[in-house]
This record gives sequence, C-alpha cells and structure tokens, in this order.
Amino acid sequence: MTYPAQTIAWRQDIASLRALAVLAVLIFHAFPSVLPGGFCGVDVFFVISGYLIGTIGLTDLQQNRFSVALFYQKRLRRLAPPLICLLLAVSGGSFLLMECGALA
Repeated sequence: MTYPAQTIAWRQDIASLRALAVLAVLIFHAFPSVLPGGFCGVDVFFVISGYLIGTIGLTDLQQNRFSVALFYQKRLRRLAPPLICLLLAVSGGSFLLMECGALA
C-alpha cells in the first residue's frame, strides 16, 4: 500500500511553546522565587519534542522508509556537534581552573 507524500511543515505555535518552556526553566534557575513552578517547562519541552519525533517516525513508517539505524544516525548528526563543543569547553575550563589553582 502506498501513501501520499507527507512533509512536516514548520509550526510557529510549537516553536513558540518550546521557547516558552525553555524561558520558564531559565527564569526558574535565575530567580526561583519569581517562578517557583518553572521546572515544569522541562516536561513541556520533552512532551513537545516527543510529539515531533513521533510524528516524523509515523510519517516515515507510513511511507515505508523508516529505519532505526537512520533514525539514530539523524539524532547523532544533530546532537553530536553541540555535545562535543560542550565537552571541550567544560574540559578546557576545568583544566584551566585546576592549573591556576582557583579551586585549591
């Protein structure tokens, strides 16, 4: 059975909800008394991300082009560069702090 080609369009409403969720978490960390429930933004962010990933996976399944290996390859290509930058920055910063004796 064939299915019509589907594309997932950019949705400004979803992007805005994700931005509000991140903003709530940032405010909670910076000023906990101002927004005591801001940690709920993490849950909202994960639910929206799950919806987006699920939609992509279901679309690929319907079009008989879903592959677990390709799914994880796409995630790795998207997440590895910022992860490597973060690890290098934290490692370099911690090395400098330890060498300069700032933590001693």
